[in-house]
Amino acid sequence: MIVVSLLPGAAPVTDLTVDVTGLRSDKGQIRLCLTADADHFPDCKGDAAAITRSVPATEREVRFTALSPGAYAVSVIHDENGNAKLDTFAGIPREGFGFSRNPAIRFGPPRFDAARFDVSGPTETQQVRMRYIL
Repeated sequence: MIVVSLLPGAAPVTDLTVDVTGLRSDKGQIRLCLTADADHFPDCKGDAAAITRSVPATEREVRFTALSPGAYAVSVIHDENGNAKLDTFAGIPREGFGFSRNPAIRFGPPRFDAARFDVSGPTETQQVRMRYIL
């Protein structure tokens, strides 16, 4: 990929590292969704261009490579029981969640603009702090 990016006229690309902090346990999976589409944030459902990753909760760094420059947002869930979804009780998350830029959480997930960040350089890092309500 480095050789391609040095060619004249080649589009610049960025590698993004997401550092996940504040997990309450090493159980289960960390599930991440990276999107540039505000209409599909935070779950990425129906977004063909979204990039998702699932890694063991023991891994606290997740890398996305060769991203085009632009605005993105990341959502993260700590799927402690490994059922591939964020479990809730009466609409309140029972598992951990977090977003890029760590916006304030009120009622429901933040809007895309609150979690939005720009990628432009060769490497970027976002730290996502996990939150637990129940």
